Amino acid sequence: MGDGVATFSVFGLFDGHNGSAAAIYTKENLLNNVLSAIPADLNRDEWVAALPRALVAGFVKTDKDFQAKAKTSGTTVTFVIIDGWVVTVASVGDSRCIFESGEGGIYYLSADHRLECNEEERERITSSGGEVGRLNTGGGTQIGPLRCWPGGLCLSRSIGDMDVGEYIVPVPYVKQVKLSTAGGRLIISSDGVWDVLSAEVALDCCRGMSPDAAAAQIVKEAVHTKGLRDDTTCIVVDILPLEKPSAPLPPPKKAVKGKLKAMFRKKHSEASSQSDKEYMEPDVVEELFEEGSAMLSERFATKYPLCNMFKLFTCAVCQLEMKPGEGISIHAGTSNSVKLRPWDGPFLCSTCQEKKEAMEGKRPSGSRHGSDSD
Repeated sequence: MGDGVATFSVFGLFDGHNGSAAAIYTKENLLNNVLSAIPADLNRDEWVAALPRALVAGFVKTDKDFQAKAKTSGTTVTFVIIDGWVVTVASVGDSRCIFESGEGGIYYLSADHRLECNEEERERITSSGGEVGRLNTGGGTQIGPLRCWPGGLCLSRSIGDMDVGEYIVPVPYVKQVKLSTAGGRLIISSDGVWDVLSAEVALDCCRGMSPDAAAAQIVKEAVHTKGLRDDTTCIVVDILPLEKPSAPLPPPKKAVKGKLKAMFRKKHSEASSQSDKEYMEPDVVEELFEEGSAMLSERFATKYPLCNMFKLFTCAVCQLEMKPGEGISIHAGTSNSVKLRPWDGPFLCSTCQEKKEAMEGKRPSGSRHGSDSD
């Protein structure tokens, strides 16, 4: 990463539909597209602060590049970057990421972009020119979940899906949190798990297991409950707690089965030393960033000082270098305050500006349809 020393971990879940091309392409290209949107020579704090915006740019570029291949498949994405105690999650579609802290709290780190349960997304699509309704079997009978027409997709956001209109957008919901030193457990799963298991059940059914065994157990529990009717995939990541300062050994206690059980239970000890107490009662999980708007002008408007972090004459999405005067302000055509004037950056190249306008319903989306299939 930026400081040339620190490392980070990345986990991604890609649940494809209408073929596997979009899922495979996104898996192979999304990380590079995100990293290319982060300026060089940042210190660690600046690098972490730049991630939410870079994730938006990376998702949109991946979608734009994949659609240029005229493939009609699509994919949900839940993408997790862990840097030290900071976890950043970007998501489109209906796969989900949850986190249970060492103190026992459960946190939902992704959004569900399923039309059936997201009224705000339904309103966005209809105002952009799409239609939302159930499958009509004739005679006025409607069945199944709410879908977007044309195309009949149940989701309002994805990567790919060029045959269902550009109001199905690739702009991700992004949440960034700073964990406590107690660590915890992340579960990233496709809708095949969450359709049948609650977060509490998923966590409880694998408590005390290693991450590999826990992921297998969650899938087994989901399939056992409903049968295998959908892609059912799970990733479990344990973020280990900070090691306790060395302290005198306590009196022998009864053995506890499961090496991770201690991580997920509350501990009480009046006799603990001060150093132990600091470990047993760590700081809580802190939210650093949350934004789910589908509008690029809102997602690229910086809410923190990023002086000189983004090149003035580089497209904010595809990173194309432009000559002065070629770029189009991300705020062009918006009715925002004076702070966001149309001659202020960041800027988009002409093709990324076209994509922005299409996603916001400002131009017909039918022109992008292709005839090739996966």
